[in-house]
Amino acid sequence: MLVLSAPSGAGKTTLARMLIAAEDKACLSVSATTRQPRPGEADGKDYRFIDRSAFTAMREAGAFLEWAEVFGNLYGTPRDHVEAAIGAGQDVVFDIDWQGARQLHASAPGDVVRVFILPPSRAALTARLEGRASDPPDVVAGRLAGAAQEIAHWREFDYVIVNAELEESLSALRSILAAERCKRDRYPGLPVFVQGLLAGK
Repeated sequence: MLVLSAPSGAGKTTLARMLIAAEDKACLSVSATTRQPRPGEADGKDYRFIDRSAFTAMREAGAFLEWAEVFGNLYGTPRDHVEAAIGAGQDVVFDIDWQGARQLHASAPGDVVRVFILPPSRAALTARLEGRASDPPDVVAGRLAGAAQEIAHWREFDYVIVNAELEESLSALRSILAAERCKRDRYPGLPVFVQGLLAGK
């Protein structure tokens, strides 16, 4: 489970989609949310858009691996999709905030790799948020106000990428994924394979 977190506007969603497009064995975890769809977003692809009562029922049934309330909206990771993808041998990429990252790491510390995405500057973050045509000014102001709180959690993450240039950031992300895949504990059947090598097979 590869977790990408960032203050809103730092580019984590764009990077997550670029990573999925570049990596055959990776898929994106589709979160459920109570917020309204933005223009161009599709239900089931970008998010599962549900109302608050449905979200609450899923949460009480233990259907989420993690959940959080962000800017007045509820977000959660449905357990079924993630477990099916991992069972099929895929890496699952999460586009979630620090609260979700903390919950996932607490529940499966050996299976979670956390990457924090930082903007190159406060001015760049402001420009990116204001450049979105989908958010009204009060929402932009709220996201800017919340950025400092998000950034304050950067030390909880295993890796940090300053997203000044998308292609360089993507290259760094792919390097992290490649290195983590090569960790000894993530090789299924490795002890048996090594025994075979030592036995001359």
